[in-house]
Amino acid sequence: MLFSFATNAQQLENYILEAQDNSPAIDALRTKYDISKEQINAVNTLPNTEFAAGYFVSEPETRTGPQQAKFSVKQMFPWFGTISARQNYASALAEEDNIEVGIALRKLRLSVSKSYFQLYEIQEKIKVIQENIELLKVYEELALNGVEVGKASAVDVLQLQMRQNKLRDQQVTLESQLNAGKVAFNRLLNRENNASVELVDTLELPSEEINISEIKVHPELSKFDESLESVDFAEAINQKESAPKFGLGVDYINVGTRTDMAIPDNGKDIVMPMVSLSVPIFNNKYSSVSAQNELRKKQISANKNQCLNELESSLSNAIEMRNSARNSVEIQLRNIGLTKDAEDILMRSYESESLDFRDVLDIQEMQLDYQMRLAEAVSIYFQQTAMIQYLVE
Repeated sequence: MLFSFATNAQQLENYILEAQDNSPAIDALRTKYDISKEQINAVNTLPNTEFAAGYFVSEPETRTGPQQAKFSVKQMFPWFGTISARQNYASALAEEDNIEVGIALRKLRLSVSKSYFQLYEIQEKIKVIQENIELLKVYEELALNGVEVGKASAVDVLQLQMRQNKLRDQQVTLESQLNAGKVAFNRLLNRENNASVELVDTLELPSEEINISEIKVHPELSKFDESLESVDFAEAINQKESAPKFGLGVDYINVGTRTDMAIPDNGKDIVMPMVSLSVPIFNNKYSSVSAQNELRKKQISANKNQCLNELESSLSNAIEMRNSARNSVEIQLRNIGLTKDAEDILMRSYESESLDFRDVLDIQEMQLDYQMRLAEAVSIYFQQTAMIQYLVE
């Protein structure tokens, strides 16, 4: 049993890794994360340097000569720490995108696992039907022999043949579902539709359940924590931007020479260093942004609590469904054993007296139903185990 479970786990893990490597959606999210990381470099910049040039159409006269042209350059600087605050904010946004990648990987793992176990269920049902068709063929042979010695009628033979036809019809339907399911599974792995899908022959429930912990750390919750941190960084930027900005610059004025007299510094150009200060006197904008950030934090906290409630509800539901599936497996196994006992009794009675093939068909129908339910219960058990792993691991 342990060997079967380990083999299945390794086979499924290989499919999951292939899906994660080939997924276009994961690639898109990873690219988005790379773009976000690049934004950290984009915010590490100063405002544009301003250049200006002017020509005096009417040259103003100064003592040392007429002013002919003016050139200036100015660079504004944000308040101390503003750039680092922007980098912190960009890093927090990038981390949110990184968490999105982790969430998508988890969800893809869950989807592949569920699809795999659904395929296993269909495969098991096909095997069950094939086994029951072979069993009905044995009964048909007994009925044909019984007709010759008066222990059965031709009607019994016809009923057995009709039951086989009914099962063959179900088998065709299930095989169509299996083919369609394999196509969907291959699309999850981003493979060709007709690529081979290998399924484990037998799944058996582990003898003991794995201890289940509460939901404490989960990417879907971590995303809210990172969002709260990004709001704090956004508020830090807001506070820095509400502070004054200062600038440094220089003006250069070209002065022509005077020809009407000789004076000291004749035609000397003018160089004027400049310092500027930008003060946000009317700063209601920044107060409003601070209020919005507080409201955003409140909204994020509420959404986190709602998400936690939904995850805990999903965990409780998955545990309940898995326990129910385990109970169903045990019940179906007992019922299948009882139908086998009833079948043995009927076969022993056939040696001494006639066999009522209506009882045979009833037993076969019950056995088929229990075997189908068993396949469904095993599939549900492992699907819910995958859900639990998604929530707590």
